[in-house]
Amino acid sequence: KLFEKKAKEKNLEFVLNLEKIPHVKGDKLKIEQAIINLVDNAFKFTEKGKIEITLKKIENYVLIEIKDTGIGIPKEEIDKVFERFYTVDKGRSKKGIGIGLSIVKYVINQHNGKIEVESKLNEGSSFKIFLPV
Repeated sequence: KLFEKKAKEKNLEFVLNLEKIPHVKGDKLKIEQAIINLVDNAFKFTEKGKIEITLKKIENYVLIEIKDTGIGIPKEEIDKVFERFYTVDKGRSKKGIGIGLSIVKYVINQHNGKIEVESKLNEGSSFKIFLPV
């Protein structure tokens, strides 16, 4: 609901693939804020195409994937995106101080989860959060 208006304003397809999942133990607000940060980034860096959110159970984890068709991240910078104050190519970057993704990773680690990113320049990015159930 938080992002439907933004999707309409930017004329982006907003797809939700939500399966019934088991309960995840942890701080609901922190996990929610981490997800909101990732979805907000997807909107910030996507001007055409779609943003897709998937929620499903995989083995002993709940998978939350935020996938976009945005500007992507250069291959050589993917490993650095979770560092505090790191911003991808400051000339291309929208406003921000580069702390959001480091907070997301911290929150996920605090919940014994893991986060992965895949990206192709000018094709989009996929952030996958795995939280234990």
